[in-house]
Amino acid sequence: MSNMVDYIDWRGDIILTKSNLNEIDKMILSRFSYLPFEKVNATDDDTIGTLTKRFCETLKRDEYNIAGDYDLVRKLYKSARFKDLKVTDYYEIFDVDVQKQFAAICIHLPENIIYVAYCGTDDTMVGWKEDFNLSFMTGVPAQKEGVKYLSRISEKFPEKKLLLGGHSKGGNVAVYSAVFSDKKVRDKIIEVVNHDGPGFDDEVLKMESYQEMLDRIHTFIPQSSVFGRLLGHQEKYKIVKSNEKGIMQHDIYSWQVMGTKIIQMEKTTNGSDFVDTTMRNWLKDIPMEQRKDVIDAIYSLIMTRNAKTWKEFNKKRYRNIGAVLKQYKNLSDKDKEMIKDAATKLANAAKDSIKTSFKEEKEANI
Repeated sequence: MSNMVDYIDWRGDIILTKSNLNEIDKMILSRFSYLPFEKVNATDDDTIGTLTKRFCETLKRDEYNIAGDYDLVRKLYKSARFKDLKVTDYYEIFDVDVQKQFAAICIHLPENIIYVAYCGTDDTMVGWKEDFNLSFMTGVPAQKEGVKYLSRISEKFPEKKLLLGGHSKGGNVAVYSAVFSDKKVRDKIIEVVNHDGPGFDDEVLKMESYQEMLDRIHTFIPQSSVFGRLLGHQEKYKIVKSNEKGIMQHDIYSWQVMGTKIIQMEKTTNGSDFVDTTMRNWLKDIPMEQRKDVIDAIYSLIMTRNAKTWKEFNKKRYRNIGAVLKQYKNLSDKDKEMIKDAATKLANAAKDSIKTSFKEEKEANI
């Protein structure tokens, strides 16, 4: 089976003016936003070709966010389809104090279109924490930064149409930015592509601007999606085939393609449905403020190890986990009780999901 890197081998010599942008191209551009542009000093004079050339010359495989990026940049560097596309307005902000990890970049396409690509979660503890913040608050710092970034791009390029996209948290930020932007910006948006990014709470789903944008939002989730099914979606989504299992299907390099299409499945797996039902029931049973307090407490425990990234944490994984468990003993009785209560509710939600699944399966066989 083939993935998006293999697709470049097949389609990479055909320029976009000869064959229009398709759903695999958009997936590639979403992933492109993850590259560590700060390491190669990205400027507004760059193209995908000049940037990927510098990546090839300067970065080793372990300096990318994930290993697949190493192969991607080498394919893009040689690809007539992508290498001459102008790249501008790389912007990154990382703030531990307000728990914000944000990055975005613009890829200029034919037909007067800009692909605004929002980066998803990186390997940092701050990025991880901000992802979890999505479960208890609307308007996390990265989402708000996304709106401001889009406004700047719209003002800078007033004649350009906007196509927004991103993977994981980047997909969520792309949708949020579209929904919460001013109407004059929303009117320029032709599409929003969400690659396995979380949804939103009911308050956002009911907004007039969300409903207005609904037909322009296109979401893709793998058959065992976990991240993409968190919170609510009203847009129709395509279920894509992955060659990984379970949570590892979130890796966009595992998504299978054929021709100019991402391979689709008819339905999600029972495991994905189970996780989706469990998480929804659990979140309904935990007040917003308690969700925040639980996540803050766990985050503070992990941060006592002074690891800035999961890679650093995992270098001494067993020692760090042991130290975190010891630190747990020093929590206040209130925090311990709160974490214990949340864990109990999660277990109960899982039991209810199993019962429901068993009942539905039994009724279906009668």
